[in-house]
Amino acid sequence: MRPLQRRTLAFAASALAAALLTTGCSELQQVSEGVDKAQQCIQAAGIVTETMSKVAGLINDPAAMEQALNDGAAKLGDLADKAANTSLKEAADNVSSSLDSLNVNNANEAVDAAQKVASDGVQWVEELTNACGGGGGG
Repeated sequence: MRPLQRRTLAFAASALAAALLTTGCSELQQVSEGVDKAQQCIQAAGIVTETMSKVAGLINDPAAMEQALNDGAAKLGDLADKAANTSLKEAADNVSSSLDSLNVNNANEAVDAAQKVASDGVQWVEELTNACGGGGGG
């Protein structure tokens, strides 16, 4: 084989390897982004169910219930700020606002808030999971 052919062959092999590497990295990045979005979706639903569980056990402690609602709202707000999926961001912001709007200053408000969280919690989880399943751009 002549030296020119060897160089051409070596250059072609290098170009092919670079193209394969670039394509592979791009696909790997897409997979990684998909995993991040899935983790955020699982986290969002987990925050709601965790908050529901905490609230259910705090009917006799309005101050602790208020704190649990605020904590859940803050966690969802933080997740929304970091969400790669725009639909998830919007849904997490909506649920965060709903939790944040519940005020618990006394036993009656605690009962009302617990009922609201129990009745709307499943809907909130569905809203979050639907946002994830819908593709949501991102």
